[in-house]
Amino acid sequence: MSDSIYDLVIRGGTVATSSDVFAADVGIIGETIVAIGSGLPAGKTEIDARGKLVLPGGVDAHAHIEQLSAAGIMNADSFESATKSAAFGGTTSVICFAAQHVGMDVREVVTDYTALAKRGATIDYAFHIIVSDVTDKVIVEDIPALVAEGFSSIKIFMTYDRLRVEDEKLLDILAAARDAKALVCVHAENHGIISWMVKRLTERGYTAPKYHPVSHARLSESEAFTRLIAFSELLDQPIMIFHVSTREGAAVIREARGRGVKVFAETCPQYLFLTADDLDKPGAEGAKWMCSPPARTTDDQDALWRALELGDLQLVSSDHAPYRFDDTGKLRAGPNPSFKQIANGLPGLETRLPLLFDAMVSNGRLGLSKFVELTSTAPAQIYNLPGKGSIAIGKDADIAIWDRVREVTLTDAMMHDKTGFTPYVGRTITGWPETVLLRGRVLVEGDRFAGQPGDGRLMLREGGAAAAPGGRRVAEMDPARNFGAELL
Repeated sequence: MSDSIYDLVIRGGTVATSSDVFAADVGIIGETIVAIGSGLPAGKTEIDARGKLVLPGGVDAHAHIEQLSAAGIMNADSFESATKSAAFGGTTSVICFAAQHVGMDVREVVTDYTALAKRGATIDYAFHIIVSDVTDKVIVEDIPALVAEGFSSIKIFMTYDRLRVEDEKLLDILAAARDAKALVCVHAENHGIISWMVKRLTERGYTAPKYHPVSHARLSESEAFTRLIAFSELLDQPIMIFHVSTREGAAVIREARGRGVKVFAETCPQYLFLTADDLDKPGAEGAKWMCSPPARTTDDQDALWRALELGDLQLVSSDHAPYRFDDTGKLRAGPNPSFKQIANGLPGLETRLPLLFDAMVSNGRLGLSKFVELTSTAPAQIYNLPGKGSIAIGKDADIAIWDRVREVTLTDAMMHDKTGFTPYVGRTITGWPETVLLRGRVLVEGDRFAGQPGDGRLMLREGGAAAAPGGRRVAEMDPARNFGAELL
C-alpha cells in the first residue's frame, strides 16, 4: 500500500453531517479530509468502520480549564487532563477562558494563558476573553488589538460580586466589540435578585446546597436576558447568551430572535438531564450538583429541548467547571459550608457528547443530524472555526467513530478529568466514541490514549463571522434600524 494516494482511509462507515446521513469511505491526506465516496482506493493505513457511525469531532465552546476563579480557587483540571478527558468523550476542539480579574492586565492574562495551553493541551483550542475590570485601556486598546490578533469573543458577567459588569460598562464593552467585530458572550442573571434572595435565605438558616436553586430565582434569568437583549438591540451588536436554564429564558430569546435581534444562545447537559432535586442530598453532598445558574425542573428540560428543536438555542456546551469535592474545591470553606461558600460548577467535557447521543440518537430525540449540528457544526460556524465542525472535503480530519450500540454505565472512576466525580454517576447510556482522530491522527482508540501534551493548536479566529438570525451575515444587517447605533 506504499503507493496509495491516501495516508488513511476510514472504510465502510455511516457518515453523518448536520444535513445528511450516508454510507461512505473517508480519505485523509496529512491532516485534511480530501475524499468522501464509495470504494475509495486503499490507504496506507485503514480503519474498519463497518457498522459504526463516522461523525465530526465535537466542538465544546464553553469550558473552564486551568482557570483561577474570582474567589481564588484553581479548578481541578490542567490543560492536559481536561483535553484528554474531552478526547475520550469525542471532543476534538474546545474554547476556554482567559480570565481577567480586577487589577489584572488583559494582555498579560492572554499571554500567560496561551503558554499554559501550548504546554498542556492535547486537542485544539481557542479562547474567550473574560473581562471584569472595564478600564479605558481595555476598551480603547486591548479589545481592538486582541480581536485583530484572532481572539474574537469576549465574555462578561452580569452577576457575581467580583466579576459583574454594571450596565454602563456593559454598553461600553458591546460598543467596543461592535467596532472590532467581536462576539460578546454573557452570563446573564440579575445580580440584585440573587443577592437579595441569598441574604434572606442565609439569615433564616436555609444554607444547605438544596437552597442554591431557590437563591437563583428563575426570574433572575429572564429579567437579565431582557435587559441584555435591549442593550444588544440598541447597539446592533451580536451576543451569545450562555447556559440558558429556564422556560421563561428560552421564551425571551425566541421573541427577540423573531424580531431579528442578533442573539445566539446555548444550553448545557446539566439543564437537560438534571433538576434542582439532585441537590437535595444529606449534608454537603448536594454540592456536587451545584452550578450557576442551577438545574431547574423537568418542565424546563422539556422547554429547552423544544427550543433546541426550533433553533431558538443553537448549541449545547458543557460549561465544564471542575471543582473537587474536598478542601481544594467544593469544601474549601469546611465540611459543612453554606451554599453561598461552595464553588459553583460541574465537570462535563467527557460526558457531554455521550449523554446527548443517548438522548438524541439512541432514544430518538431530534436525531443524528441535529446531534451533529448542536455539538459540532453550529459551534464551529458561530465561533468561526472554519476547519472544524463537519466531515467535508477540505476540513480538518477531526473525526469520532461511534459504536452506536455499546452500553456504558457512567462511574466516577472511569472519568479522565481530575474532578473525582461525575454528576451523572450511575446513568446507563447507549452509544460511545470508540476511536477519535485529531487532524488525521488517532488520538483515542478504545481505552488507549495516544495524545501528548502540546499536540493541540491554538485556533485564532477572525471577528464578525457569525451569521445573524434569519440567515444574513452580521455585515449585511442595517445598523440604523436600531436606535442610535448609527451615531456611535
